[in-house]
Amino acid sequence: MTIPVWIGPAVVVLIAWGIAGLLQKLSTNHLSAETALVWMVVGFFLLDPWLYPHESLLMYSSHSLALALLSSLLNALGAWALLAAMKSGGKASIVVPFTALYPLVTVCLAPLLLHESVTRQQAFGVVCALIAVVLLST
Repeated sequence: MTIPVWIGPAVVVLIAWGIAGLLQKLSTNHLSAETALVWMVVGFFLLDPWLYPHESLLMYSSHSLALALLSSLLNALGAWALLAAMKSGGKASIVVPFTALYPLVTVCLAPLLLHESVTRQQAFGVVCALIAVVLLST
C-alpha cells in the first residue's frame, strides 16, 4: 500500500490545529479576540522565513495573487470569529470541532464553482458531519 504524499502535511494540520485550538482558548481567557489575532499574525510572520519559496511575487499572475489575498482575508476573519466565539464563553471542546466543519462549505461550493462531483459516500459524510454538530452541541 502506497501512502499518498498529502498525508504527511495533513497530519501536521491535524496535530498543529488540534493543539492550536487549546492554546487559542487559553489565550482568549486572558486576551481579547483582536489581541489574540494580532499574535496569531505575528506567528505567521515568524514561520514565514522557513516556508517562503524565495520566489519573486512578480512571477505570479495578479489573478492568482488576488485569490490568495482574498483567501487570507477570509482566513483572518474566520480566525478572529473563532477567537471571539471562545472569548465570549464558547467551550473549546464545542467551538473548535464546530468551526472545523468549514470543509462542508467547500464540499457544497466545489460542484458549483470548480465543477467537481460529490459522490454518494461524500454526501453521506456531510450528513454524518451535520449529525456530529448536533451531538457535540448537546
